[in-house]
Amino acid sequence: MKIQNTLPVWTIAAPVLGWLALAGKAFMGGAGAPGAVLLVVFAVCLFAGVLAAVFHAELVAHKIGEPFGTLVLAVAVTSIEVALIVSLMVAGGAETTGLARDTVYAAVMLILNGMVGICLLVGGRKHGEQSFTATGVSAALATLAAISVLTMVLPNYTTTTPGPSYNTSQLIFIAVISLVLYGTFVLVQTVRHRDYFLPLQPVADEDDHAPVPPARMAWISGALLLACLGCVVLLAKALSPSLEKAVLSMGAPKALVGIIIAAVVLLPEGIAAYQAARANRLQTSLNLALGSALASIGLTIPCVAIVALLNGWTLTLGIDIKSTVLLMLSLIVASLSLTGGRTTIMQGTVLLTICAVYLFVTIVP
Repeated sequence: MKIQNTLPVWTIAAPVLGWLALAGKAFMGGAGAPGAVLLVVFAVCLFAGVLAAVFHAELVAHKIGEPFGTLVLAVAVTSIEVALIVSLMVAGGAETTGLARDTVYAAVMLILNGMVGICLLVGGRKHGEQSFTATGVSAALATLAAISVLTMVLPNYTTTTPGPSYNTSQLIFIAVISLVLYGTFVLVQTVRHRDYFLPLQPVADEDDHAPVPPARMAWISGALLLACLGCVVLLAKALSPSLEKAVLSMGAPKALVGIIIAAVVLLPEGIAAYQAARANRLQTSLNLALGSALASIGLTIPCVAIVALLNGWTLTLGIDIKSTVLLMLSLIVASLSLTGGRTTIMQGTVLLTICAVYLFVTIVP
């Protein structure tokens, strides 16, 4: 990305048009499903918002440097995703107590296998072999494995209450543990061992030689990044009823809707990670991907736990046996693939194969 003295007009227009489309739907009585024309407008605004979000995230990242830059996008996307999940739970009541589990599981599987797999495959195809700092990636994978199992597998096997739920004290304890693990990871990533998350040998590209944007532009881009991510999530929410009807009309299970929405929400991070891998900056790609997966669980579970406890709901967290097998396979293969500090197209192919199996058995259970 070439840093200019002024922001391109389209990066400012994209979030503005997205919010105007949402305002138009609300003005016309936003409770019902949007018409065909409005659906097309929403889809165009959604993808324009994604591209604009990627631009602003890269500009902010270039200003503040690694690994803070990747953390900005991961936390921003996840925070808005958490707000969306909480709002849907509050509106839907006790019937939506499994929404957080389904969303988090889909996000972890898509990131760990799909996003990482594509980055490894594309980067390996273009550059042959790519290297990264194994210590930082190992720390991220260890933290991700611990949080994933504690939040989505262990609830099936506790005996105080029948699975797949925790009782009140267990839920509070696991929510605190999730925050502690994620908070410690962020501390290690940004302060204590920041060098673990930096490339072994910086790769020269046009971003290295581009002038650092002024602070005022970075602040404006940060605000526009939040505006882009907000409209992307809300546009995805507005499109979901029509998407659900289309999926059900094809005879596919309803779980596919959650996967599609999670994929759309993760698009900004996915595109940024893909571009970094093509530029031979695999460390940045992995920071984005694994940081997003950790933020998705570490921030979502405590927030939905608070909502469930305040409303007296029983939060459904445990995944079924099929999902458990795929999750454990993903964690094992990712750990084996990313602990050596070097990757080729082989590791990317294996992870993408697992992603394909996950999608296939979701459609054909």
